[in-house]
Amino acid sequence: MNTRLARLGAAAATHPWRTLAGWLLILVVTVGLAATVGGEPHDDYNVSGTPSQDGTNLLADRFPELSGADARVVVHDRSGNRLDPGVLAEVRSRIGNLPEVGNVSEPRPSADGDTALITVRYLVPVTDFTGTEAVDALWTAAGPASDRGLQVELGGQVAENIQAPSGTAEAIGIVAALIIMVLALGSVVAAGLPLVVALFGLGAGMSVIYLMATVTDISVTAPTVATMVGLGVGIDYALLLVSRFTEALRRGLSTVDAAAEATATAGSSVLVAGSTVLVSLFGLAFAGLAVYTSFGYATFATVGFVMFSAITLVPALCGLAGRRMLPRKVRKGVATVEVKQSLTERFARAVAAKPWPVAVVGLLVLLVLAAPVLGMRTWPQDAGSQPTSNTTRQAYDLIAAEYGAGANGPLVVAIDLRRVSPDTLPALVETVRAEPGVAAVTPPMTNAANDAAVIFIEPTTGPQDERTTDLLDRLRADVLPADARTTGLVAVFADIVDRLADRLWVVVVFVVAMSLLLLTVLFRAPVVALKAAAMNLLSVAAAYGVITAVFQWGWGAEWLGLPHAVPVSSWVPILMFAVLFGLSMDYEVFLLSRVREFWLATGDAHGSVVRGLAATGRVITSAAAIMVAVFIGFALDPDVTVKMVGTGMAVAVLIDATLVRLFLVPATMTLLGRWNWWIPRWLDRILPQVTVESHSPQEESAPAPAATTATAGTGHRGEASPVPSRG
Repeated sequence: MNTRLARLGAAAATHPWRTLAGWLLILVVTVGLAATVGGEPHDDYNVSGTPSQDGTNLLADRFPELSGADARVVVHDRSGNRLDPGVLAEVRSRIGNLPEVGNVSEPRPSADGDTALITVRYLVPVTDFTGTEAVDALWTAAGPASDRGLQVELGGQVAENIQAPSGTAEAIGIVAALIIMVLALGSVVAAGLPLVVALFGLGAGMSVIYLMATVTDISVTAPTVATMVGLGVGIDYALLLVSRFTEALRRGLSTVDAAAEATATAGSSVLVAGSTVLVSLFGLAFAGLAVYTSFGYATFATVGFVMFSAITLVPALCGLAGRRMLPRKVRKGVATVEVKQSLTERFARAVAAKPWPVAVVGLLVLLVLAAPVLGMRTWPQDAGSQPTSNTTRQAYDLIAAEYGAGANGPLVVAIDLRRVSPDTLPALVETVRAEPGVAAVTPPMTNAANDAAVIFIEPTTGPQDERTTDLLDRLRADVLPADARTTGLVAVFADIVDRLADRLWVVVVFVVAMSLLLLTVLFRAPVVALKAAAMNLLSVAAAYGVITAVFQWGWGAEWLGLPHAVPVSSWVPILMFAVLFGLSMDYEVFLLSRVREFWLATGDAHGSVVRGLAATGRVITSAAAIMVAVFIGFALDPDVTVKMVGTGMAVAVLIDATLVRLFLVPATMTLLGRWNWWIPRWLDRILPQVTVESHSPQEESAPAPAATTATAGTGHRGEASPVPSRG
């Protein structure tokens, strides 16, 4: 692999304009296709095999006018006067004439008459609407009320499903990343190159996402998450290649040779690191929800393109820039010693000198950070978590104030009258009404064929309240007939929470197993692979603990633009795990590649850890700082789920690149010594030979120490001794 990558890097550096022309062609084609035939992202929340989905299917079959998306139009007089029934009737009539509307309720007045709630039921699910067409139509239909100076707010699925990305998150991340790279590389040219490369890959990847949206459902949030991950890893991958390129230039290599060496060494690490991210993303397919599969598709496409752009565009642009990639003082021969590198090496030696205290303290800190996860409660985010400036949040608050918190999440009970006698319905309504936690129950509504009925139940508590889900569980288990199916917002969300809780461990096992296999094959070191998996699990758990404290406990929620504490979004844990485990492996691969490179060259287990950390510490710290900056930008996004993902990933990368990668990993590797590279003889025989790194010409020409000539399999009892073998 290294030879082919070296040839690729040399060819790109020798003919940079051809490479640039090829990428411009890729961008023109993908962007052009996305603009002409690309689809629009939309969510698919169908959860097959759940009671809520069964209820939705029954409504679609027997009550099509009640089976689709819902919307709520709230009309309020700020002066406190009673609303004019004529205006409300006109608004209701105009809404009833809108496309795909199946049922419009009579305006429901509040107790004081200054507010009215109109519930709209559509014939199609919310995913069938494109862009803001449905919301725009509702605003137009409510014109007679707003023209009278009345406050009109929109809630429900249709309004809450609208995403309006501002681009602020991306801009903040890009500016911060550029500043960090200038400080790290000391050259504006070198700093701008990784950003250009990442944007090329990101542009092509995002275009492919919209092309995929024409043939499959892509979540409306998926492009944002894919941008977040793609921008971060794209800059990191390019930065790693640029760092190796400038390192080779400092040793006196020509531009083409430096590009070839950087692509062969750092390029192979990029491919391995990117592959771990891609493999981790496959785990989202086991979440049991179509929306998660779409997150995997979108992020997979973006990471794939930024990885490809890194190993092709970086050597091409480096070939064009040449020695301008170096700081001016170095080009002029004024500075030859890199002080920051020596500081990193001194730090590495300090960690290796006292591995036990470092390992124990690092582990305790991780466990303390992870502790809040034991009390984590997950719940999909609704309008109650949105900023107070949003119309959906204002509608939510008006409904809660005028009709009770439970009016924002009524339970919809669909009853098959072919299995349940209609005569039992009145008694059932009274039984439900008497249940603790029930605020109101509507009379049964039957369809034209008299073979199905619907009952609406309003809890006394809001959708996010645990007491509401307790009521749902009690109704399903003890009150409602076995052939009744409870659906609606709360029921769907509760079933999603249960499904994700069940599938989280499937995703965890798959991602960890695949990562273990990949690292074992690449480094031929099962001990290192197991240690890496354990460290990554600890860092992810610590990130979970931090977002639980910030969002659920409210320790800093207001700083992130939230008015109050909220449960952790159900979408976040699995999504964060799959992405973060892959990103953690990035830094593991970057570090281990250099450690193993020095180990194979010297056979010195202790020294190779110090030299590997010294060689990668600066670039890992810079790369992590860039990724943290990118993720913090997304933590300022108005969408709560994106905000949580951005915060969680920023914290996880910060923990992983500092506490784990710079303290725990070198400390534990120092303690294990030569046993880091132990491999059983039988496993050594069956594993394929894959070279992760190649050595610099100086290292290859140096005489190998005795330890490097030892071959695996020299141990006894069927085990290989822990000595280096060029695998």
